[in-house]
Amino acid sequence: MSDTKEKSSALSVEEQGIDTIAESDRHGSPKDLFWPWFAANISVLAMSYGAWSLGFGISFWQATLASIIGIVVSFLLVGVVSIAGKRANAPTMVITRATFGVEGAKVPSVLSWIATLGWEISLTTTAVLALASTFQRLGWGSGAAPKIISTVIVVGLVVVAGIFGYDLIMKAQQAITVISGVVTIGFLILGWSHIDFAAVGASQGGSAPAVLGACLFVMTGFGLGWVNVAADYSRYLPRKSSNTGIVFWSTFGASLAPVLLVIYGGLLAVSNKDLADAVGNDPIGAMASILPTWYLVPFTIVAVLGLMSGAIMDNYSNGLALLSFGIKLPRVAAAGLTAALTVLGVVYVTFFSDTFIGPFQGFLITLGVPMAVWTGLFIADVLLRRKDYATDDLYKPSGRYGAWNVKSLVILVVGTLLGWGLVVNTSASWLEWQGYFLGFFGGKDGAWASANLGVIVALLVGLLGALIFQRGDIAAQEKEN
Repeated sequence: MSDTKEKSSALSVEEQGIDTIAESDRHGSPKDLFWPWFAANISVLAMSYGAWSLGFGISFWQATLASIIGIVVSFLLVGVVSIAGKRANAPTMVITRATFGVEGAKVPSVLSWIATLGWEISLTTTAVLALASTFQRLGWGSGAAPKIISTVIVVGLVVVAGIFGYDLIMKAQQAITVISGVVTIGFLILGWSHIDFAAVGASQGGSAPAVLGACLFVMTGFGLGWVNVAADYSRYLPRKSSNTGIVFWSTFGASLAPVLLVIYGGLLAVSNKDLADAVGNDPIGAMASILPTWYLVPFTIVAVLGLMSGAIMDNYSNGLALLSFGIKLPRVAAAGLTAALTVLGVVYVTFFSDTFIGPFQGFLITLGVPMAVWTGLFIADVLLRRKDYATDDLYKPSGRYGAWNVKSLVILVVGTLLGWGLVVNTSASWLEWQGYFLGFFGGKDGAWASANLGVIVALLVGLLGALIFQRGDIAAQEKEN
């Protein structure tokens, strides 16, 4: 594709919905996946995971090792799921019909729609509050005015990118990557003097369950939150694209910034307890407090851009998940509906609620358990399948993939029930029923209670369940002409 065509297409509204990408519209190479995944994960919020990991009662070095493993492994799953995008040239929630059946796939589609909408609201709200705080600190307004202006700016840009679609998102992510990368290096340098390396070396180590808990916590916060949309951004690649290249560029692009930021956040947190509490609760405000005023504006720009980048991708994929469920709307209308719901969520959280984010994030973590089961099922499907997907049959209940795959749905239910029984969620009182199997591991106050065992158990149930029970189904599907 020529540069001229790419530039013009970036400024045109994408008409493509959830149908298969035509051969003539497939373009790019695996290295193009670096841009969206890097931009979506260069959020200053990543530093908070450095502080939160230390909160498991482990040393800086243990937290660093756990974080690196958690980040890279979880984004490796994103890379594997991305292979399916180029093998089917369709969105993630359409491809999963090969595992659940054309009608059965509506179950994970609903889960994905709720998850992406929730995280979009959360990221957008955080960006709005960060921008409003900067306006106030610079003396550019007070009260409701900065919040209103910030809402219009942030939500407006997220909505525009989501409506224009794939090409504009890919171009915007390149710009965000460059700007964010440069400014991030700047504030890493300016904050370096606040690191106490003596305190880093003196930090006390913790138990194996605590290290495992930190690792699984990081996995849940990073890659496992993106696997359900991964194929949405590789579906335009030509089918001859290298699988190895797709996995590498997705994993490398997504992991690079979080690894650096989590380590940096850990260094700050172990150096200063007050700063640790601030980074854990408000990483943007914490970093702003140790930077000179003259750097506040560029720092805010990079913080908001990082959050917006993730929200843009959530907005786009949320519309695709809605269409995958069977809602008969043009893609632009689906993106518009998602935008409207996001505006309502942001306005409610920003102006009317002081307690919404904690319980709502608890709800999203709860939703992460069934999504982990789905991830295992999808990964197994990619690993077992030797041929490209029969794309026409992904849209026909009478095709080779059928309407319902009961075995996959049973695996999803079993994995979810086991997973919920092995996690403790303190984000909201109405989630205290979770952890009902932890009595076998010392109870809800025991050493393994905070290890997030439910996430890895859910993932393994999905993976092993599919490898054992779905192998024959996949072989039968690939035998059909």
